[in-house]
Amino acid sequence: MITDIALLLLRFLVMIVFVWSGWGHAKDPVASGKDLGFSPALARLLGIVELLAGLGVGFGVLTRLSALGLMITMLGAMHRKIFVWKSGFWGKGSQGWHYDLIFFAINLLILGTAGGPWTLTRLLVRVTGWQWLGRL
Repeated sequence: MITDIALLLLRFLVMIVFVWSGWGHAKDPVASGKDLGFSPALARLLGIVELLAGLGVGFGVLTRLSALGLMITMLGAMHRKIFVWKSGFWGKGSQGWHYDLIFFAINLLILGTAGGPWTLTRLLVRVTGWQWLGRL
């Protein structure tokens, strides 16, 4: 029971962080693109992916696909920090890739557990009987 509560709290944490970040990128892609070294279009796409995947993880809708999308995003962030910005693990002013690695690991846990027992997808499977939906 405590592990289910912990997993739910982790999902909500992931949702808050990525919805907030994604909204910022999607709302002002020009500034975000400049900060990240991306085009505004790519910055907006990143923001939309973060926002939607964050909501998916938080509410448990297509949880595995959402977690996978955030894992890919974190791999991209780590790549940028390691090879482009060369910020190091801790970075300057805590801007290293340790933060991204932690969120990668959290999303790996969510991917492996399908978000735990309390997801909207599991509720939908129970109500409709669509077992295939539970595998996404």
